[in-house]
Amino acid sequence: MSRIVYSRHYNIGFLGLERLHPFDSRKYGRAWKVLGKHFGSSLRQFHVKPKRAASRDELLLVHTEKYLSQLENPKYVAGALELPFVSKLPRWAVDRYILSPMRWATRGTIMAAEEALKHGIAVNLSGGYHHAKPDQGEGFSIYADAAIAVASLRKQKLLADNARVVFVDTDAHQGNGVCHCLMDDKRAFIFDIFNSQIYPSYDLKARNRIDCEVGITCACVDSEYQDALERKLPGFLDSVCKAPVGLAIYNAGTDIFADDPLGLLAISAPAILRRDLYVVNQLRLRNIPTVMVLSGGYTKQSYRLVADSVIGIFEQQQASRRATV
Repeated sequence: MSRIVYSRHYNIGFLGLERLHPFDSRKYGRAWKVLGKHFGSSLRQFHVKPKRAASRDELLLVHTEKYLSQLENPKYVAGALELPFVSKLPRWAVDRYILSPMRWATRGTIMAAEEALKHGIAVNLSGGYHHAKPDQGEGFSIYADAAIAVASLRKQKLLADNARVVFVDTDAHQGNGVCHCLMDDKRAFIFDIFNSQIYPSYDLKARNRIDCEVGITCACVDSEYQDALERKLPGFLDSVCKAPVGLAIYNAGTDIFADDPLGLLAISAPAILRRDLYVVNQLRLRNIPTVMVLSGGYTKQSYRLVADSVIGIFEQQQASRRATV
């Protein structure tokens, strides 16, 4: 059975100041509550709870010492988060109330990857910081959790050195940080469908690293989006699966939702659910252990969209199991 990785430590909050950014930094807990109401006590059966945050050694699997030292400067963190008020906070407060939750989420992605190898699919109810680079944070992304998870699995010998890794990104923004982290890794294959008219369109080096780019525009509607996904993803996965694939990381941003102030797309809630079910199904049809992370989502409905997709994925898996019995 699938696993859900979650800790209350994921949620970011400091005297309500977090509301100055459009990102709902408590959507993880809100989504968890919806899942609790839906699954009831049975949620405990597939809940995996991180016991600690990612360690410095784990972060150094991808990030540089210099970069981690820069994070001790509130002004630097404020720039990466696009939250000017953070520069006025004491260093201890920035670390405790902002960076620590992100380290917990990063540890959650590592654990979700480990659980996916055991159970086929695992969802981390946070993570997806796909703009973080080895030596730079930006776009509300501080730690490169996806790349760190892959590096951790390889270090632990849970993932063979020659095993391929697939990164499927459907966030509205192109995952430039992941591209930089995996720039020279010939074992990593990147699929990215994103709004080509918004940040970070200037990062051409990152775009050149994408193995299968599907650029869409602000005018894209539900049917066009799903059609583009169905035309491109299966062929991409088939080509990658010509050699053993050890893991897939699915970056399932909900910022493609209509009225999202940063994604600038107009995709409906049913279409987002259909997208998530389709991507996960395509990965599991090929028996690729799959990790799903949340990434962006800047509307008040984001947590509900996440919960609906997690519920749908679990129900899809249960139906598949019943069909094979």
